Amino acid sequence: MLFLLPRMDWGDGSIRYFQLTGLLAQGTVPEQKYSMIGPLLSTPLWLIGNAVGAPSWWTLRYNPLLLMGGVAFVWFALRNRLPRPLLRRFILLLVFASMFAHHQLGYNGEVFTAILVLIGTVALLGNRAWPGWLAVAVGVASTPAALPAMALMTAKRVWDVRRLRWVLAVCVAVALVMTEAWLRRGSPFATGYEGDNQGRRTIMPYSGLPGFSYPIFFGILSLIFSFGKGLLFFAPGLFLPVRQRLRHLAAAGQLYDLWLAFVIGLLLLYATYWSWSGSSFWGPRYLLFAAIPAAFALAVRCYQPDASALSDLVTVVALGLSIWVGINGAVFGDIDVPKVCWPDGAGNYEGPICFYTPEFSALWYPFVAGIKPLTAGQWIYLGYSLAVGAYLMAGPLLRLAGHLRIWAIPAAARAKDLPW
Repeated sequence: MLFLLPRMDWGDGSIRYFQLTGLLAQGTVPEQKYSMIGPLLSTPLWLIGNAVGAPSWWTLRYNPLLLMGGVAFVWFALRNRLPRPLLRRFILLLVFASMFAHHQLGYNGEVFTAILVLIGTVALLGNRAWPGWLAVAVGVASTPAALPAMALMTAKRVWDVRRLRWVLAVCVAVALVMTEAWLRRGSPFATGYEGDNQGRRTIMPYSGLPGFSYPIFFGILSLIFSFGKGLLFFAPGLFLPVRQRLRHLAAAGQLYDLWLAFVIGLLLLYATYWSWSGSSFWGPRYLLFAAIPAAFALAVRCYQPDASALSDLVTVVALGLSIWVGINGAVFGDIDVPKVCWPDGAGNYEGPICFYTPEFSALWYPFVAGIKPLTAGQWIYLGYSLAVGAYLMAGPLLRLAGHLRIWAIPAAARAKDLPW
């Protein structure tokens, strides 16, 4: 990921990069939208890059480094608390078979928030409650819209452990958001979105409305079931039942519940946002954190198989789709899709085509338009991803083949007795 794949330097990521460059090179404090908490922590990379004459090369590798650090922390923190085969599958799925594979290509802020919340929640189980909550607060402060998700997750934790003091973590996150706004814009209530919080009017009946005005019913349907932005296609593991399999893994069950609470909070909020789709960004941009419980659910089902052939079939389908999500996001991306749905570079009339039509979903458009030429690095990464996918898929496929064999032998025996 660091050396084989090209970096994305457009959209919000490029704005954050130029804001950081202005702050470090000219001392200009940015007043625009987008938090600087995440980018500020990439300052060492910018300084190293600036010293060698390549600040963008170094800085744009911030997100894959965050991902590497996050999964390393998860491994060392949980290797003696969860079965290692389960943990290994979870990390491989998270890196190579989830939405993280695409998000790490750019400099957007969703990776920072997702990784810090992941690290923080894992730390909660290792007698590191205060450092864990601080990590969560910093990650959420970088994406203020995630505050309701943090509040819901905190409420779940308070209910489980009967410790009301953890509500202070939400207060810390709010304080960080307001302090940054005060330092950058002169008021703790200035978000930077004033006058820039409304989309254009399109064919969609609720387009052109400001703020969080989208009907939540249609927003939830779209964020779950739409072909271009739906979690059902970009994080299928999220919808797999694993509650029965987690009964003997107490630590895993606690983590999974916290992650689900955070995802539900994000979903409920962004379902009402006028830009719930994330515009031209690949997949459900704001719901990257959903990749974490989705990958974990798939890892659990691979580690603890069911006796049912149908269950194994569902696991194989969801796992195959997740592997394709990772490969598609990292190697093929959605470079060509915006040219069709946003031909003038703006989110106007053609946008809904990419949201709802399967042919123009970032997942399937490469098969419609043809596979674009790949670099040597992308070919190497593709080959390695396929090898990881084969490793992950081997167990479920072999179990499914065993079910089919058990069913086929009696069926063949009965067929011999038929009066042909």
